[in-house]
Amino acid sequence: MGKERINQCFNEKLEAGHNLFVPYIMAGDGGLDILEERINFLAQSGAAAIELGIPFSDPVADGPTIQAAGTRALKNGTSLGAVFKTVAAIKENHSVPIILMTYINPIFTYGIERFAKDCANAGVDGVIIPDLPMEEEGMVASSLTENDIAFIRLVAMTSPTERIVAIAKRSEGFLYAVSVLGTTGARKAHSNDVKAYLKILKEHSSVPVLAGFGVSSVEQAQDLSTNCDGVIVGSKIVELLHEGKDAEVRKLIQGSVMEEVSSS
Repeated sequence: MGKERINQCFNEKLEAGHNLFVPYIMAGDGGLDILEERINFLAQSGAAAIELGIPFSDPVADGPTIQAAGTRALKNGTSLGAVFKTVAAIKENHSVPIILMTYINPIFTYGIERFAKDCANAGVDGVIIPDLPMEEEGMVASSLTENDIAFIRLVAMTSPTERIVAIAKRSEGFLYAVSVLGTTGARKAHSNDVKAYLKILKEHSSVPVLAGFGVSSVEQAQDLSTNCDGVIVGSKIVELLHEGKDAEVRKLIQGSVMEEVSSS
């Protein structure tokens, strides 16, 4: 579990010549009772890990699609405690790493040490906290380390090179490279500066580098993956699952992980 499981699963994919693909889903969107089914479906489709969002009333990094999913989840009564209970109940039924994406406020309210321990007990392998800056991360880092939970850092294109390098060297599990300016959501294209930015991260990161924010197609995933180890896709996955388009989700994942885009 924890850092070791992420490292093992990612290395197996990379050694097989595959790009890494991490889909994001919102816990409780459609109900927590379908969470196990969705995790297994995504894993069987080729996901290297599952990023599981915790619904929050003020999701500052999320675009409209994921905000809407969070609102639906909150209306379903989804809470951090309920997510832990559900994930713990199904942890023996899958082998794909589970990574929680949540904000610092829910963690602080829940209790930092309690949060880290419940992550470990539930079989959570990593945590992403998008609104926690490097200067403040000490409040959670030690608790996550004590419980063998990978602390996955985000790095932004707008940061100075010195800061980018510092964050790259700290990240565990993988480095989350924000590849657009702004919130999550599908984009038609990424800027030419992204490739140079990803190359810098690859030079300084000891863990895989994954590009996220704005990735919505096989072509974008393939293009970005030429300069890093893979992608994270949230809004498009959330949208397709909400619309019941599972076949399109599978096609997106399978097309993205292969070295060349399939013509089929």
